[in-house]
Amino acid sequence: MTKNPDIVAVLRAIRANLDLTQEQLAERLGVSFATVNRWEGGANKPQKAALATIADLAAEAAVDMDAPDAQAPEAARVARRRTGARSATPSTKSMEQMLWDAACSIRGEKDAAKFKDYLLPLLFLKRLSDVFDDEIARLAEEYGDRATALEIAEEDHALLRFYLPPEARWAVISGREPYEWPDDDKGKSTRPKDIGEHLTKAVRAVVRQNPSLSGVIDVVDFGAERNGERDINPAKLREVVETFSDPRYRLGLADVQPDFLGRAYEYLLRKFAEGSGQSAGEFFTPTEVGFLMAHIMRPKPGEECHDYACGSAGLLVKLQLVGKELDPTSKVPLKLYGQELTAESYAVAQMNAIIHDMNVEMARGDTMINPKFKTADSKIRTYDIVVANPMWNQPFNPDIFADDPFDRFRTQGGASTGKGDWAWLQHTLACLNERGRAAVVLDTGAVTRGSGSKNEDRERNIRKWFVDRDMIDGVILLPDNLFYNTNAAGVVVVLSKRKPAARKNRLVLMNAGRCVQKGRPKNFIPEDSIRPLAATYLRGEPVDGELIVVDCAKIAEADYNLSPSRWVGAAQSEDAANIPELISSLRSLSDAGVEADLHLFKILSRLAS
Repeated sequence: MTKNPDIVAVLRAIRANLDLTQEQLAERLGVSFATVNRWEGGANKPQKAALATIADLAAEAAVDMDAPDAQAPEAARVARRRTGARSATPSTKSMEQMLWDAACSIRGEKDAAKFKDYLLPLLFLKRLSDVFDDEIARLAEEYGDRATALEIAEEDHALLRFYLPPEARWAVISGREPYEWPDDDKGKSTRPKDIGEHLTKAVRAVVRQNPSLSGVIDVVDFGAERNGERDINPAKLREVVETFSDPRYRLGLADVQPDFLGRAYEYLLRKFAEGSGQSAGEFFTPTEVGFLMAHIMRPKPGEECHDYACGSAGLLVKLQLVGKELDPTSKVPLKLYGQELTAESYAVAQMNAIIHDMNVEMARGDTMINPKFKTADSKIRTYDIVVANPMWNQPFNPDIFADDPFDRFRTQGGASTGKGDWAWLQHTLACLNERGRAAVVLDTGAVTRGSGSKNEDRERNIRKWFVDRDMIDGVILLPDNLFYNTNAAGVVVVLSKRKPAARKNRLVLMNAGRCVQKGRPKNFIPEDSIRPLAATYLRGEPVDGELIVVDCAKIAEADYNLSPSRWVGAAQSEDAANIPELISSLRSLSDAGVEADLHLFKILSRLAS
């Protein structure tokens, strides 16, 4: 292998010879999709260990690292597709198992709902430490050895994403490397008395070196006491550290899937909710739904994107990943903005933003009451793209918003009553610029409630306002049992302020149920179905049993019922309307059959005589 192979050409040749997508190549190499995307786009280069793995796969694909354009014979490619090696990347199941093992280590020490407050900062610290080790390894390749790389990093912290002082590095925390704790100004050793105190010192030291992590990683005191007793027994906490130290659960640059922290948060929420017999309080948007929304939005370099109920920022992460996939050579990032109410979700969102090198501004607060992103004249800031999964069927009191300072409701169909689904869509529309588009996940009832009331229901009247002004591009019905805290299906409502001419005064209504696969405990949309689903929606051409395009005039005739299940089966209902004709045809066929039988009987009778 040459010392400096053309890695972009090598990766493309491997994918061509083995007929792999970027996601499949990432799985074979044991890295994330985002990592392969950056390598193949030329944004950065693999390190030494990753190059060795690429060389092994290149040999399997019959790709010469010095001449990557060489192609493997077709028979060999087919054989390899059948017998390809499994990736060594930790699966979602193993990551989830690691988290649950860690939670079980402290079970009984804290209420279940509080486990995540300790586990997620620890998980993030482990991630920061593994990334730090990766970057030191990169510097070691450049400067000759690890010791020299560490010396250089000590002198110039700007060479690293985040500088971790020695006491905060995972090898020291886990006891695998020694560390000489310095004395304080009174000559006393600063050595912590146990692992809880060590972890608290570690996260505070990280924040001192990296002020941007304040309020993100130092949100709990691992050595906190109550009534003279530790909140978490140090021995139990040591078990958690040991669980995270398992080499199978490395969290470096090339080790984990996109939004792994959000997925960890999702998993812990579900497990804790199951353990307490309660419903998880937060909605985490399933990964495949987030990617479907991102592929429908098709973000372009430099566009401004917003999620006003961003949770762990998973939807913004997916916009960034899809934007990079669509234009891998662009150096212009998306500009991302997120607002979140709960402190825990906000901290995870900050972690996710850091992990994914996102150009993001985050704010905390109640978006409906106090949207944080405003213009100089105190109006709501507008964006090219808005994505969101706000709380479904949230109680909404119109009296509170009778004098809304942003005038989101009076001018957009009036204030809703009872449930806030359409209030969120009204806020979404207020967040869109003149060419803006949006995808918002809501409960299925939001697109049907009030139809048939003939002007008596406010939700129905708001739907009418949106349809009459041609602001709705379409509605996608999601499969049942995708979301962790409900079995309800959910819908994605797509808004557009600049619809293409072919879609003017028409709505695309799509049922994604055909793509669902049964899972335990939840169903899922397979990864290889996401792009075709998005492409089908964007084309907007009717597909029997899956997609229909309906004129706004017909929607009005149906009193603004926007449920895809009401419309996608419309062709079948037209057949049902011709039942008398079908009965007449069946009777004619029956009469013809009787006549034929009689004729045959006469012929056979003559032969018998």
